[in-house]
Amino acid sequence: MAVDLNTYFDKISRLRMAHRVLIFAGTVLVLIALFVWLIYMPKTAEIKSLTTQLDKLEKQLRLAKARARNLEKLEKELAKAQGDLQFALRLLPTTSEIPNLLKSITKLGNDSNLEFLLFSPQREVSREYFIEIPVNIEVRGGYHDVALFFDKVSKLDRIVNVVNVSMVPVQSTSTMLKTTCKSLTYRFKE
Repeated sequence: MAVDLNTYFDKISRLRMAHRVLIFAGTVLVLIALFVWLIYMPKTAEIKSLTTQLDKLEKQLRLAKARARNLEKLEKELAKAQGDLQFALRLLPTTSEIPNLLKSITKLGNDSNLEFLLFSPQREVSREYFIEIPVNIEVRGGYHDVALFFDKVSKLDRIVNVVNVSMVPVQSTSTMLKTTCKSLTYRFKE
């Protein structure tokens, strides 16, 4: 069944000019409406969606670039922190080195002409990153001998702090002092 367009054109040509203009305008309006409905509106929605995605991706890109700029700085800080940790680990004795360190402290006291009255390792105290090993010490000797002992302890390769120092004369007229203190050494918490 073929459609004969000539029949339609003949019918339209017999209509008055006002009707022909209305048919033409109606056809144009229908075509415009179809274009807007089927092409323009979907593409506008797609453009809006893509613009939103583009904004989101640009924001992610800016954040990534900012992180990349800081990456080198953060890597340097990490390397420095790891170096500091390795240095600190060298200063902190391991579990197996503790007895030798305590013997070294005793030897330093004897070399400083001090008589040990008490040398009592105490229970270890756990801290966040390390373990504190306290030792109660009581010695007898002259003031300068005690000062020499403390100086030698401060020069050990390992960290040893001397705290709670108390010096009392052995006798009221004597130059000999009874010194009590606590030495604290540390080891890394494994």
